[in-house]
Amino acid sequence: MKIRLVNSGVFTTMDDIKETLAPPAEGFYWIDADVEDLELLQPLFNLHDLAVEDCLSEEDQRPKIEIYESHYFIVVNSIRFDDEEIFLRALNVFLGRHYIITVTKQKINELRVLKPMLWEQEVSEPDMFLYLLIDLVVDNYFSVGDRIEARIEKLEEDILMHTKKSHLSEIIGLRSEILWLKKMLGPQKEVINTLNKKDLRLIDDQLQKYFSDIYENAVKISETFETYRDLMGNLREAYQSSIANRANEIMRVFTAITTIFMPLTVITGIYGMNFENIPEIHTKYGYYGVIGAMVTLGCVMLYVFRKKEWL
Repeated sequence: MKIRLVNSGVFTTMDDIKETLAPPAEGFYWIDADVEDLELLQPLFNLHDLAVEDCLSEEDQRPKIEIYESHYFIVVNSIRFDDEEIFLRALNVFLGRHYIITVTKQKINELRVLKPMLWEQEVSEPDMFLYLLIDLVVDNYFSVGDRIEARIEKLEEDILMHTKKSHLSEIIGLRSEILWLKKMLGPQKEVINTLNKKDLRLIDDQLQKYFSDIYENAVKISETFETYRDLMGNLREAYQSSIANRANEIMRVFTAITTIFMPLTVITGIYGMNFENIPEIHTKYGYYGVIGAMVTLGCVMLYVFRKKEWL
């Protein structure tokens, strides 16, 4: 657990958690905690039992905001895209009058990026901290969306150039991840909309209006992922079409080969009969003549097929 006094974006590290119980003369306290620290923090800040229970739960928590008498409990999902796999990580925030507590089970990149922003904008209020944090979380969805779009484009190119059976599993897996993300974006939009519209005493009225900009970005992200879902449907159709075309190409080659060998089979069948009085059977160069005729016939048919673009 890290305890910091934040005043005009300047951090002052503190050791005694009890010093944070009283409001500072200037600034606010930022307590960056792990879930194990809630056992100590809950009685000190009178954190609600249900909120603490949600933080400790092993199940994935839906984004939400819960308003209690002395603090707000907010859950948003941070997104990561590592090794072609998408992860959502819960970011739990307790917002008080003079403090903000962030609780995470894994490292959240947005908290690291946020530190220099607090200094640049000389932040001295916890509600401003919350605004910048949620803004970073939402903006990160755009960068992940760009990577998903690039992956879709590469997958489409690979399918058109060299279709493989493995492409189908990639399409199904990526589509499932996109649907899952879109499902989680719905509650997250509602949380941001609540911060934008509802009368919240712990958030300054002037600052509250800025949440509308974040909400618009959240709507854009949701619409973008809706587009990605449609693209995945088109990509699956392209895969199936490519597989069908490839099967048609193979069948066309096999049909042409069969057609070329049909007259050759007739010739070999005729001269393979066991009659003694076949006129050409005693010809000195009959064997070479038949072979030459068969090769010529096959080449002529192959030439005709290629000229008509049947092969």
